[in-house]
Amino acid sequence: MSSKEVYLTESGLEEKKKELEYLKMEKRPQVIEALKEARALGDLSENAEYDAARTEQAEVEGRIKELEVMLENAVIVNKESNGCASIGSTVTIEYDEDDIEEYTIVGSTEADPFENKISNVSPLAQAVLGHRAGDVVTVASPDGEYEVTIKEVK
Repeated sequence: MSSKEVYLTESGLEEKKKELEYLKMEKRPQVIEALKEARALGDLSENAEYDAARTEQAEVEGRIKELEVMLENAVIVNKESNGCASIGSTVTIEYDEDDIEEYTIVGSTEADPFENKISNVSPLAQAVLGHRAGDVVTVASPDGEYEVTIKEVK
């Protein structure tokens, strides 16, 4: 992961810190114990348990490093109260009269479409950033452009 800024909300920052603590304090010791047990089984060249433990160790250590870099470069976003959509804002979008959705604009590391959290670099977020309720904006998508109406910015 490069050392560019990572935009996080307060809750996103806390989630990343909790994940890092869990990996360091609980998961890492579990993996080390699994490695010890696998080594005790004998010949490492044909030891599937050892290979699995080494793979898990690499994944855990990789995620720890990724989180550390992320937290070092974190920029905490505070929702602006000027009525314009920004990172941290919850925006209600009307696609047409029967299709209204609410999204929270977050940094790319917090994006979760299942929770309607969209990345600030997504086409929809790029279109609404800096706009207010009542504005009609054009969204550039791979399938072509379309317009949406911003109904509310919280």
